[in-house]
Formats: sequence, structure tokens, C-alpha cells
Amino acid sequence: MPPRRRTDPVEGRQALQTWLAAGDATPRGVVRTAVRFALEELADVAPGNAVEVRVPPDGAVQAVAGPRHTRGTPPNVVETDPQTWLALVSGAVTWADALATGRVSASGERADLSAHLPLQAARRR
Repeated sequence: MPPRRRTDPVEGRQALQTWLAAGDATPRGVVRTAVRFALEELADVAPGNAVEVRVPPDGAVQAVAGPRHTRGTPPNVVETDPQTWLALVSGAVTWADALATGRVSASGERADLSAHLPLQAARRR
């Protein structure tokens, strides 16, 4: 069963489009909505519980098929800031570039999200 949506998809897409147009000038609440929507989109396109994707302070989601994590520190973790996350999901930054520049931290053998990014719902139009 897919995870329950907390972000209205219409509001989420609108928040992403606002971020795409305004970038760093986007109001904080709109960024938070865009991040949460994009995390939920990732969970839809890459369902599973093998990787925990963290974008503090806005949200986290478990995604990608594989062994389920149940206790302690997850073996596969991706963590980044909100601006980098939105840049990744929109295609403004590649996974390889974000890793190489230290804008994203990824640990574990399943923590490579390059096959899932950018997200179709967030691509620049």
C-alpha cells in the first residue's frame, strides 16, 4: 500500500512551481510544502522502506525497495538541505554533482537515488 499523502498534490505542485520560478526568494512555508510533496512523490515512484531520505527540518520518508529498517540508525540514509533536495528533484542539480560537492550525504549500498531523480512531477517546464 502506498504511503498516505499529507500534502495536497495540487498545493505541492504549485509550491514546486513557485520554487522553480523564485528559487532562494521562495517563502519558507512554500519551500516546506514543496519539499514534503517531493518526498511523498519519491515514495510513490520508488516505494519501499530500504532508504531513509531526510531533508531537515522539513521532512523525511522511507523509499526504495529492499530490506525494511525497523530499529536504530537505518543502514541506508540520504540527507540534504531543502534547497539541494528541490534542485535534485527538479533536475537543476544532478545526483553525481550533489554528492561530489558534499551537498548531499548518502550512506549504504541502496542510498543512490540517481535512478529516481529528477522526479517527473518536479521537472522544470
